[in-house]
Amino acid sequence: MASRGRRRQRWCAQPLTPLMEGPDIERQDEGSKKESSWEVIREWFRMQKHIQVGSTFSMSLYGTVNPAKGQDLRLLLGVLGCPLAPIPLLNNPIHRLHIKDIPIESSTAHYIIQQYLAATGSLKEKRSAKNMYAAGAVKMICCETEISSGKTVKSLGTRSGENGCFVVWQMSPGMWSLELVVGGHKVVAGSNSKIVWRHTPWLGTHAAKGPQRPLRRIIQGLDPKSTASLFARAQCLGEKRIGDDDCFVLKVAADRAAVMERNEGPAEVIRHVLYGYFSQKSGLLIYMEDSHLTRVQSPGNDPVYWETTIGSSIGDYRDVDGVLIAHQGRTIATVFRFGEVSVQHSRTRMEELWRIDDVVFNVEGLSIDSFIPPADIFDSLHSHD
Repeated sequence: MASRGRRRQRWCAQPLTPLMEGPDIERQDEGSKKESSWEVIREWFRMQKHIQVGSTFSMSLYGTVNPAKGQDLRLLLGVLGCPLAPIPLLNNPIHRLHIKDIPIESSTAHYIIQQYLAATGSLKEKRSAKNMYAAGAVKMICCETEISSGKTVKSLGTRSGENGCFVVWQMSPGMWSLELVVGGHKVVAGSNSKIVWRHTPWLGTHAAKGPQRPLRRIIQGLDPKSTASLFARAQCLGEKRIGDDDCFVLKVAADRAAVMERNEGPAEVIRHVLYGYFSQKSGLLIYMEDSHLTRVQSPGNDPVYWETTIGSSIGDYRDVDGVLIAHQGRTIATVFRFGEVSVQHSRTRMEELWRIDDVVFNVEGLSIDSFIPPADIFDSLHSHD
């Protein structure tokens, strides 16, 4: 396992820049034109704009050649590859509450989470799993984009999909590793419980800003105890019907101090909220949606907002060593760009179909060496001491 850690340390040829979950603007103080995490998304929208206003030659140039397809895949992996939950996990989510001391919305949410743990079999475990391994397959699809000028709305693009696979490793407390390969591109991300990082072929290695947060793939039915920990301080908003199921709706959100830690220059994170929909019949989590809003105010320009919404249908629960684990789902993400003054806006929709092929608890030999971040992460931290 130590060889995995050493291998990852060779992936960091580029200096670190923060991993942003919102758009970045052109950095005036950088001599190079190195892309940031969300520069990929901005470049994708620019390409779509060229397709809209261009001539027949432009359409053939941007719409049918490989660069456009490559940008689609970068957008897909940037948004759906390894998103994080809005808040950190609690260390001890299963605890007794003093009902008199908390609002009814919180006590109701606590009861729903207890029912969820019971429904998945997590309360029956005599000993908690020390670690987990999961492998699965994905199909990512980039769908149509709507570009509005205020008077007209044009839809561009076609449904183009790429198949891929992924492997997830997890170890308590808070350590995880993801390797995802789609369309020939590999995304690697991980956490050693203190630092969250990501590596892509086109961006190099990046560290996430703000509090340490869990991988979204893990909490969408793959690890019930992590899901329960995430919703430990949730509020119950009421009921809503999802498909054929009546559900309780639970909400968690990053507080103001936490989102401010994730700000970068003129890019300000406004909010990051996650909703969980728990079936009243089965007690299981069947749908999850989070919304992330960023405001960018660059000098001399009007503010621009970027809103990313990711909704996941979760199902096909199967027994793995006495615990019900979700083995299949569908995720739909929307990236919406709009301004305070301009009526122009752009909206693109993308989709991921995922399934779990294998889950193993308590893998022998898995150690903390498997979750060692790239060497550049530590170099960056030491330089700020």
